[in-house]
Amino acid sequence: MVQYNFKKITVVPSGKEFVDIILSRTQRQTPTVVHKGYAISRLRQFYMRKVRFTQQNFHEKLSTIIEEFPRLDDIHPFYGDLLHVLYNKDHYKLALGQINTARNIIGKIAKDYVRLLKYGDSLYRCKCLKVAALGRMCTVIKRIGPSLAYLEQIRQHMARLPSIDPNTRTILICGYPNVGKSSFINKITRADVDVQPYAFTTKSLFVGHTDYKYLRYQVIDTPGILDRPFEDRNIIEMCSITALAHLRSAVLFFLDISGSCGYSIAQQAALFHSIKSLFMNKPLIIVCNKIDLQPLDGLSEEDMKLVMEMKTEAIKAVVAQGGEPNDEGVLVTMSTLTDDGVISVKNAACERLLNQRVEMKMKSKKINDCLNRFHVAIPKPRDNKERPTCIPQAVLEARAKESKERENRKLERDLENENGGAGVYSASLKKHYILASDEWKEDIMPEILDGHNVYDFVDPDILQRLEELEREEGLRLEAESNEAEFEIDGKELTPEEREALAEIRKKKSLLIQEHRIKKSTAESRPTIPRKFDKDRKFTTERMGRQLSSLGLDPSSAIYRARSRSVSRKGQKRDRSFARDAEAMDIDDERKSKKLRLRSRSRSCSRPPGEVIPGEGLKDSAQKLKAIKIKKKSEKVRNKAARRGEADRVIPNLKPKHLFSGKRSIGKTQRR
Repeated sequence: MVQYNFKKITVVPSGKEFVDIILSRTQRQTPTVVHKGYAISRLRQFYMRKVRFTQQNFHEKLSTIIEEFPRLDDIHPFYGDLLHVLYNKDHYKLALGQINTARNIIGKIAKDYVRLLKYGDSLYRCKCLKVAALGRMCTVIKRIGPSLAYLEQIRQHMARLPSIDPNTRTILICGYPNVGKSSFINKITRADVDVQPYAFTTKSLFVGHTDYKYLRYQVIDTPGILDRPFEDRNIIEMCSITALAHLRSAVLFFLDISGSCGYSIAQQAALFHSIKSLFMNKPLIIVCNKIDLQPLDGLSEEDMKLVMEMKTEAIKAVVAQGGEPNDEGVLVTMSTLTDDGVISVKNAACERLLNQRVEMKMKSKKINDCLNRFHVAIPKPRDNKERPTCIPQAVLEARAKESKERENRKLERDLENENGGAGVYSASLKKHYILASDEWKEDIMPEILDGHNVYDFVDPDILQRLEELEREEGLRLEAESNEAEFEIDGKELTPEEREALAEIRKKKSLLIQEHRIKKSTAESRPTIPRKFDKDRKFTTERMGRQLSSLGLDPSSAIYRARSRSVSRKGQKRDRSFARDAEAMDIDDERKSKKLRLRSRSRSCSRPPGEVIPGEGLKDSAQKLKAIKIKKKSEKVRNKAARRGEADRVIPNLKPKHLFSGKRSIGKTQRR
């Protein structure tokens, strides 16, 4: 199946954009630095490469345009004539011809200037030849600017054309303007064609798709056609004529028998007879629309005679195709407003088209090759005994029960229709409640009880009950503590220690409860800094009193708390008494020096002139002199040092090769 997708055609740039694209690509993708000191062969090669690269880019771009646009002689005749109607075949071919000519001219220019560059004797001469070559190529492109703009407009319009497959199953709708063609395609497909009560609302071809017997059908809505000479028809009408002439399809000729479209039945009959040559070898159905305004039986004798003549012509077309003279499905009636007969018209058109396509395939030469591959097996009866289908009785009973339940069950929609319809009936959400008694489902739940809101109601005895629970919890914890065996380091606790441990646990539980109360009210309670703590809850004195009351020595705990809270900033480290005693007992001078060195704080830095034992210097003056000589000897080396990766970089904001010398005449921007 051939698909024509014109949306994939590449955008055609204008003349100026074309030149900018190619020259910027040449500048980016070819070398840019050349010096007059280079060998002449290198200079020639440098500029020849630029000319060749530019010509190749122009050639690729122009070839893409020529290849992607469809050739009218190679595509389906329907698309060829449609493009001719919309864009004029001569102008279209002329524009593509100019693009092809420009491509050949640019190739010749590049060839000539590459030949001249082979004999360039200096940098200046080669550069002038390169500039002349690129300038002539750009001039050629600018001359075909109107053709590029014309092709871009055609590309944009072709991208908006519907995707029509000329070879698939197609239903074509035609007739006078405003007879109901667009309304019909909107009914049977998902297409959304604009429908208005005036002529020529549809100005181009519209495509929709529908299904019939598991096959996909293409439905095409054509613009209205007027009964006038072929030469006087406009582009909109010629789109319809092109589709009728080239597409193998079933044709639905719409007839407005009410006359509300603004054209009489006589005028519509005249149009039918003028274009009936386009209906040859196609299934033709005459559709009488708008029967809600005017029934077919209520027509006058003259109008009825005209309709019958059109029906006779349609039957002749059936006979010409080799079919039987049957008037069934040739003349059908419908109303798109009330949907009366819409589906029957669709089914009749699809059935006749399917039969015609099957007959054509049966008459073709390929049918014999296909039939050889099929074999239809027909079983022969072995006796005259009847063997009807057997369905178990349980299955029949289950089916009957299911159908009975389906009939008896009432849906919410049925209840809504019985009780006043939408807006009056309110569905009850309580009937699905799972309660002990179904009578309770519709009970009204009180909101106010004894002057109180039910949802905010609080038991008045809740505090008393909370105290009882806490007391009960305390007794339970105390009983557990008495029953438990306390062992610390493998020894049982004395009665005094047990009492102290119980007191500590009780205090701990009270602190936990107090913390939970504070945590629950943390959002509404302001945070107070410790220096504004008037209750003095967190002090070492209070901690000492509490520990003393428990029979414990608080001195070590108080010392530890104070040592953590006092800042160590500005304090000196205390000297170890044990080490000082050792130093006093030892008389050896060398050992005392080592101990003093070991006891010195490591955070203190050593002055530069201090002599360390083992350096080989006799005093600090000699060490300072050595340091001075060392710095003086390094100064010369430092001055000769070069900048490395880790050194501080001061960039040169104005490089000399870009800001020295005079600027040449012309633009200062560099490509």
